[in-house]
Amino acid sequence: MQRNFPARFWQTLHDVLRWLRPGLNIKRWFGLVMFGITLLGLGVAVVLIDLYRTDSTNPIFLLILSYASLRFIPRLWRAIIFGGLGIWLVGYGIYQLNRSLLRPFIQPGADVVDQIQDFRRRERGPRIVTIGGGHGLSTLLRGLKTHTRNLTAVVTVADDGGSSGRLRESFGILPPGDIRNCLAALSNDEAMLTQLFQYRFSGSPDLDGHSFGNLFITALADITGTFEEAVVESGRVLSVNGRVLPSTLHNVKLVASMQLPHSIQEIRVEGESKIPETAGRVCRVWLEPDNASAFPPVLHAILTADVIVIGPGSLYTSILPNLLVHDLLAALKASRAIKIYVCNIATQPGETDSFTCYDHVHALESHIGEDLFDVILCNDNYDGSIGASQWVRADEKTLSDARTYTTDLVDNAHPWRHDSVKLAQTVMNIFDERTGPLA
Repeated sequence: MQRNFPARFWQTLHDVLRWLRPGLNIKRWFGLVMFGITLLGLGVAVVLIDLYRTDSTNPIFLLILSYASLRFIPRLWRAIIFGGLGIWLVGYGIYQLNRSLLRPFIQPGADVVDQIQDFRRRERGPRIVTIGGGHGLSTLLRGLKTHTRNLTAVVTVADDGGSSGRLRESFGILPPGDIRNCLAALSNDEAMLTQLFQYRFSGSPDLDGHSFGNLFITALADITGTFEEAVVESGRVLSVNGRVLPSTLHNVKLVASMQLPHSIQEIRVEGESKIPETAGRVCRVWLEPDNASAFPPVLHAILTADVIVIGPGSLYTSILPNLLVHDLLAALKASRAIKIYVCNIATQPGETDSFTCYDHVHALESHIGEDLFDVILCNDNYDGSIGASQWVRADEKTLSDARTYTTDLVDNAHPWRHDSVKLAQTVMNIFDERTGPLA
């Protein structure tokens, strides 16, 4: 037992000193506490000195005071002993107090200091705005939330298929599907709450195909009175790292002009879900009404961002519906942030068949104008099978563009998708290269 005491002592001392790591915002408050205790100690000392002077004839009191103040030890050593013991008790007390206070908010088995340090690091992270929709945007957010808490996800509200489309038609609300996916990706608790939020009902004709999260957001919209407030409250329930915002609050419809196979004839296709299902090539897409205004918090987020990431996601049905909101596009052009376009890894049947990276960029720029992007991020790993899709390759035209940045972005388990860790780290690397790492 005695042999273990030095080891326990140094381990405890190490645990206490870890609270003084840079970036935890602990030292300033620890110094304030020490200053307050010093003043308290001076007050007690003044009382003891007064008692000593007024009751100096009492031999028992003098004996007790002599031993309590260690007068038989040189003064310098007394100061070191009392000072060291005081600092130790204060530090150890604060350490245990914080453990008790933070225990309900710390994940089981996690280290308190490490979690606080990680929280502070992400709190100082860059302001990043992501624009898109679908699973691609969720993948990006899942990776970025480990680097920064200053995240804003801007998602399209043109979805009219599946559960979102049915709720949109029945209740007249904006489609919650893409917003639900982003909230789930940004959640601190993807183990249980996110699974619940993403759960889809089956069997009942009325509920079949609906996800719990879509119904939850719909119910909150009815309770709070507004769709945007329902999204905010959903974020609180899931304890998300950042915000999820609709690009516009207007009920917009995505319309495409498509060229039929083996024909020069073009037809009009209405509805985001109908475009991939229609045989032919997409010539152009637009919103109706085309004068829908952007959600004001989205404009503020774009204009104050450090980095804006557009994509990955379905080119015509997830990315462009956001960029076709005119004042949102104007804010993008005015923003001084680093603007990164993330090209898809695989083509999307019925939408971008046989497209290269250059084709993706060209299609975007033909709708929104040139020179919006500072960086065009493309995958250069083409190993693995991607089923009926094709690799979106960085062709010669893309590689000749000075904005192009290529690297391995493939999820090895699902080669047709981006790896969230690789993608987020690449975005942060680009930001650091352009601006230097944040202090």
